[in-house]
Amino acid sequence: MLTKNNSIVLSKLKYRDHDLIVKCYTEQRGLVSYMLRGVLKSKKGLSKTVYYQALSQLQIEENYKPNQSLHFIKEVKFSYIYKSLHTNIYKSSIVLFLSEILSNVLKEEEKNEDLFHFISAALQYLDNEDQFSNFHLLFLLKLTRYLGFQPENVNTNDPYFNLESGIFEGINHGIYSVSGENLTLLKRLLGTNFDTLNTVKINGKQRQEFLNMLLHYFELHLGNFKNPKSLQVLNEVFH
Repeated sequence: MLTKNNSIVLSKLKYRDHDLIVKCYTEQRGLVSYMLRGVLKSKKGLSKTVYYQALSQLQIEENYKPNQSLHFIKEVKFSYIYKSLHTNIYKSSIVLFLSEILSNVLKEEEKNEDLFHFISAALQYLDNEDQFSNFHLLFLLKLTRYLGFQPENVNTNDPYFNLESGIFEGINHGIYSVSGENLTLLKRLLGTNFDTLNTVKINGKQRQEFLNMLLHYFELHLGNFKNPKSLQVLNEVFH
């Protein structure tokens, strides 16, 4: 059955000599993998690969068959055309990092329109923003809401945050208790939206330490979570 589905590209993988398998997060069905047969075989086919850059936003006419692991695309067009996300080296490093994170954590093959719209709107914000060095921090923090382990936004006057339980506490519980600059920044970002993010000023060292804390938080709450390989590139660009 042919249907239309808005999609965000998470990854692509060469299969055999001329095929691609593209993994997308879609508005209507969550995680879906598509087989693109022969797309690497001809110049005409190669020109279509521009659609499948990391985190591209597409409208796909798909041949979707339930109970199959791979589906097929009949027609594709951009649902949103980025102005800078794939051409600005700093933004493209964020794209590479976040696409790897999202590929890692998005597993559900079922509709979650709120999550889809969050990712779509956040990427459009990044595309149009000139000050974005902290974007990936706020994106990851807000993503926790949709993944089910958002920090509990109560008792924020307490002097510690427990990474394992996800709550603020008055007592230091050892290796999972966060204090100091990471705690201050966590409290600040919990009350921040993307449109006011440029008011948060931190240096490269603080940014890197907070990101490491966030990734540890993801690791504690998600099975089989792995730090993305692109983390080193991101650190080199922003820290």
